Amino acid sequence: MAAEDAVAAQQSAVGRLAERRDRLVAELAEAQDVSVELAEQRQTALERRAELRRQRAAARAFERRQERAEEEAAQQQAEPEPAPEPEPEPQPAPEPVSQDPRDIAWSMMASYGWASQTEFDCLDALYISESNWDPLAVNPSSGAYGIPQSLPAEKMAAAGDDWRTNPVTQLEWGLAYIQERYGTPCSAWSFKQANNWY
Repeated sequence: MAAEDAVAAQQSAVGRLAERRDRLVAELAEAQDVSVELAEQRQTALERRAELRRQRAAARAFERRQERAEEEAAQQQAEPEPAPEPEPEPQPAPEPVSQDPRDIAWSMMASYGWASQTEFDCLDALYISESNWDPLAVNPSSGAYGIPQSLPAEKMAAAGDDWRTNPVTQLEWGLAYIQERYGTPCSAWSFKQANNWY
């Protein structure tokens, strides 16, 4: 009788363990579903932000083209009047060069063969996701630094001694890195979206 009781107790314990295992497996599956759903929501939000940036950039480019077309039309319509011989005037000071890293990057891209708005939009999305174009950005967990989030940060010294603060130096290094490793900003952005690093 004692043996039967021991067997029954053992079977009962095995049954309880099986029920507990089933509950834990179900909870794990539910947690994984939530994790996948959150990752999908994050990816969707990133894609929406990138699309909004592309739309804004396209709208800015369209506005610039419209303004240029209007200026050209106005110049063509205006008839030149004979003007008296002008007195020499002092030359105006040159307009300051833009300090916006986006403008700097746009001006540098043609030298890499990437003169399209599409490639710039990919670069814009990539650097927004990495550093929000901040030349002083530091990733607290990895130590990646600057606009391109160079890791280690000192790699950018190959582009110039002022790599810690100069967006031009950082962009020279970052664009060369993209060209060497991925070929184009859009290829780098695709890799980043798939792997969450580039």
